[in-house]
Amino acid sequence: MNKSIVGKYDLLEGNKLYQTRARVALPYLVKQAEARQTIYYSDLAKILEMPNPRNLNYVLGVIGKAMKELSSSTDIRIPAIQCIAISKRTNLPGDGISWFIDIADYSTRSPSLQKEFLDAMLAEIYLFPYWREVLNVLGLDPIHIDLQEDLDKATKIRSGGESESHRKFKEFVSKNPLALGLKDSLPDGILEHVLPSADVIDILFIDQSLKIGVEVKSHISPPEDILRGIFQCVKYKHLIEAKQIIDNELPNSRVILALEGKLPEKYVITKNLLGIEVIDNILIS
Repeated sequence: MNKSIVGKYDLLEGNKLYQTRARVALPYLVKQAEARQTIYYSDLAKILEMPNPRNLNYVLGVIGKAMKELSSSTDIRIPAIQCIAISKRTNLPGDGISWFIDIADYSTRSPSLQKEFLDAMLAEIYLFPYWREVLNVLGLDPIHIDLQEDLDKATKIRSGGESESHRKFKEFVSKNPLALGLKDSLPDGILEHVLPSADVIDILFIDQSLKIGVEVKSHISPPEDILRGIFQCVKYKHLIEAKQIIDNELPNSRVILALEGKLPEKYVITKNLLGIEVIDNILIS
């Protein structure tokens, strides 16, 4: 790709707020692409300190236009990376992507057909090998994460028995699925569910064929334990779905990290890159 692009491009230049935000957003989208993960509009809006995720249409629109113009200046087709940003309600990008893709009737297609198209588009985005070069020619730096100190602390955590705070929070969440945005009609969650690996997840809700695992951290959990919880959720999702496969079920799960306190800002990127759903500031009533 370097041979196809000469010099620098100012396709994202401008002093308007949405242009400034686009220059911040694109490296995060590239990081998500490299991690092969989508990102919810609401999570991207938090990173950009935007109170209303709906205003992302301007930010993502200028990114899409830049990718299209950069493609026309090179001999390489650059995928519409803004498709990585999706709605939490539909798990799809908004209809605004129609202008940037090759499917003219995208907005009128059924959700299932839109999902098929999105999966194909995401595969193209994830496999595109030149995202770092795209950032470089646009004068943007890649996102760099340095959590080594926190990771070292997380690996040194040893269980000393369950605290009273953890027990109370766990029991509250197990009886109040609505606190996680789940259906209030769900049966109480199963406490201390043992997985085939002998790992134990705090709570397991069963919603027909959907298994919803929940790892909880109370207000006394230090930051490194919350970081450990994010990695625990990565493991639990794979284990739950592995058990479903062996039980002749289709793999169908969600895993949530439930926090009584607030997710530290420094872990927001990590949970997005690993695709972990975090619900924080849950109040025990």
